[in-house]
Amino acid sequence: MSRRSKEVSWKAFLREESLPHQWCAGCGYGVILKSMLYAFEKSGLAPKDVVVVTGIGCWGKADDYLYTNTVHVTHGRALPIATGIKMANPSLKVLALMGDGDSATIGGNHLIHSSRRNIDVTAIIANNLNYGMTGGQYSCTTPLDSRTSTSWYGDPEPALDICRLTETAGASFVARTTVYHVGTIERYILMALSHEGFSLVEVISPCPTYFGRYNKMPKAPIMLNWLKDKAISIERAKNLSEEELSGAIVTGVFADKKGHSFLSRYNEIQARAKKDLEGE
Repeated sequence: MSRRSKEVSWKAFLREESLPHQWCAGCGYGVILKSMLYAFEKSGLAPKDVVVVTGIGCWGKADDYLYTNTVHVTHGRALPIATGIKMANPSLKVLALMGDGDSATIGGNHLIHSSRRNIDVTAIIANNLNYGMTGGQYSCTTPLDSRTSTSWYGDPEPALDICRLTETAGASFVARTTVYHVGTIERYILMALSHEGFSLVEVISPCPTYFGRYNKMPKAPIMLNWLKDKAISIERAKNLSEEELSGAIVTGVFADKKGHSFLSRYNEIQARAKKDLEGE
């Protein structure tokens, strides 16, 4: 028996007739997709129990390859739609698949408030460090001084740390890894799916077509080795100075907190309101 053989195989979630996928050669999004499907299988989920909300961008194409309930929405709006779906039917497992532009550059305000609410939604952010679908413009996560189609002589803006932002805002599960560290992608998504409250997994992915080519990394192996060299575990990072961490990609679990989620608190409020009404 295969270690992955379960009542519902990961293949039940995959729309194989839509393959081969449309992502560029060397892109890591296919790796993230398959890791997510493995996590679905290990979670014991069935396609009918899952809703995947996607926005605009390269990773937003993921719903084309999924046999789940899917909703494709406008740029930056995956999280509010996912929130509404979860509120309407709490029994569903709701995920929001977003890129760095979709989640934080355009949709940053929704990301903050989803974290603050600790809403029972799982966000999987595939971060390729630029706007890959529309020509390689810089996003809020593009590393400082990086060359992009809109920062030809270097990006003047410091990068936003998505994990630190969401952890500070109140998300109860936050983790980051890279496509190079492929084994951790499935593990972190599995942890996120089993978590009560807002859970976020950020995966840094190669983009050889734009970010890599503009920054002297035109091939996927070069970008993967770059991710390997830049990655520092959160445990190791605790002993390093801010200067030593400059340009590093800190990986690991940033938050794994137990406690009330938005839905549990909302149910308590409903119960109190019902009790008052019945007492009249």
